[in-house]
Amino acid sequence: MKLSWKNRITINLVIISISLFVWVLLLINPGHIMTIEHCHVSTSGPSTASLQMLLEMNPFSSQLIGWGIMVVAMMLPKLIVPIQYICIQNFKENRLLTSLLFVFGYVSAWMLVGVFMVGAIISLNLLLPMSYIPALGVFFIAVIWQFSPIKQRCLNQGHDHRRLAVFGWPAYRDAFLFGLMHGTWCVGSGWALMLWPMLLPNGHNLAMIMVTFIMLSEHLEHPQIPRWRIDFRTKLLRILVAQTQIKLKQVQGTI
Repeated sequence: MKLSWKNRITINLVIISISLFVWVLLLINPGHIMTIEHCHVSTSGPSTASLQMLLEMNPFSSQLIGWGIMVVAMMLPKLIVPIQYICIQNFKENRLLTSLLFVFGYVSAWMLVGVFMVGAIISLNLLLPMSYIPALGVFFIAVIWQFSPIKQRCLNQGHDHRRLAVFGWPAYRDAFLFGLMHGTWCVGSGWALMLWPMLLPNGHNLAMIMVTFIMLSEHLEHPQIPRWRIDFRTKLLRILVAQTQIKLKQVQGTI
């Protein structure tokens, strides 16, 4: 079964529209859920009182919601291809539900990791409030991880689109498990990149945009043999440059 051009465009538009809407939420940052607020107690050093004050100003649940919003905004465009695959594998009447179950499974993997990530973010902000040292440390780890064979292995597994059941309960189960596994490999490849913006005292919005571009670009690359390799995975940049050149030539041709 193949998806029509109209269905593919519809899927693309819906996913990108949701992602853009959530990006607006990120930029508005309601309730400061994307940033850690500090007070004079927390900046004086770690203590029970400073931890209590930090948690009162930045409730763990709010920070976890912020993490989930960030995951949806940044990762949703990466799910266009697997969601199209799910739609191809399922009957028309089951496409919406199985796609939602896939997204739920995918986000569940990131939210489970988010519990530990948010805990680490709050702890590091307690120990080193308003410091760039934690962000620099995670950035260094992210660079090493970026060129490691483990990262490539995770990226390769993200291209594994297994056969899905199409009837009854097994169809819903397979869609959820497909999303859960896809999310797990995505966590494996991008956990350090996702943590880095959240540790920056300032400029985390710009950092999130940069990370989104990197993760979308590496998702477009073909699988490769896992090994240590300095590979900046710039396919998205090459596509944008090529498309811009084509548009410019078309404009020049009409003048």
